[in-house]
Amino acid sequence: MPTPHRGATEPPAGHGDAEVLDLLRRRRAEDSHPGTRSDPHTLALVVGGGGMRGAYAGGMVHALHDAGLASGFDVVYGSSAGAFVGTALVLGHGRDAARIFVDDMAGKDFIDPRRFGSRNPVVSLDHLLDHILVHSKPTEWQSLVDSPVPLRVIVTHAGDLRPHVITGLPHGDDWKRAMRATAAIPLLTGPPVRIDGQGWIDGSVGDPLPVARALRDGATHVLALMTRTVGELSRHTPGDRTPLWARSLDLLAPGLGRMTQDVARHGESLALITDAAHPGRAGAHLLTIAPSRSAGVRGLTTDPDRVREATRIGHDAVHASLAAS
Repeated sequence: MPTPHRGATEPPAGHGDAEVLDLLRRRRAEDSHPGTRSDPHTLALVVGGGGMRGAYAGGMVHALHDAGLASGFDVVYGSSAGAFVGTALVLGHGRDAARIFVDDMAGKDFIDPRRFGSRNPVVSLDHLLDHILVHSKPTEWQSLVDSPVPLRVIVTHAGDLRPHVITGLPHGDDWKRAMRATAAIPLLTGPPVRIDGQGWIDGSVGDPLPVARALRDGATHVLALMTRTVGELSRHTPGDRTPLWARSLDLLAPGLGRMTQDVARHGESLALITDAAHPGRAGAHLLTIAPSRSAGVRGLTTDPDRVREATRIGHDAVHASLAAS
């Protein structure tokens, strides 16, 4: 993948403890895999969501794959688009993690705002799951059942908007349904996805960057891939205009529209990321990699040039972090 020019004023892409990358490098040198590790650590990859913003994370996973580091993780967490990017890493499709956004998702077959209010969803999960991930970028969901690296998919309960984790599913079709659930936003993709009699929606509504969850689960090292720049996450202007579709969500569940747009949802993760003495870290090693600049990609962006640039920025961010550590 081409590497864009780094502007002299761009901030460093990685923030936190370089020991996370050092552990990945040691495992690469040992050619170790889950079940054969010589170290006692648990290294988690956390991939943030955000619709087409996932292109940044796709570029990052592509870079991890190219650097020979993708096999160094013990567990992968993902919300929404981050779950799909995480799946690509777990299944060894790291390069496709970036390519799918440019080749297949940046188009009207997948996202078309003109469909808002019609019988057809603005975001077609049918096209993604039954066409793109079958014909263009084939995904063997059954492989997740026996994967030595567990995938933990974040979903949000449609009733109380609390996040939950789905993992350890026994069948490939179950995984496919879980992936539909983590990407489901009412009004944009259709109704909540029913699993075990409960309705589930987009995981990034409840937990867009599940760093705290990974730490609570016992990870000693966490690499978090962010899909917004640090500046975007730090800014929160309550008066910002909320899109009509997001305001309409409040008619289905009060507060849902604001949650889909509000960067304040990242508050818990931001506190962990920026404060090395945060009690939630409990001595764990945490490194985040964020886009160093914005390509202007948002959740529903289909401009292929912007999406391609987002994957390049993500790819470059990983290389910058590796070079700096």
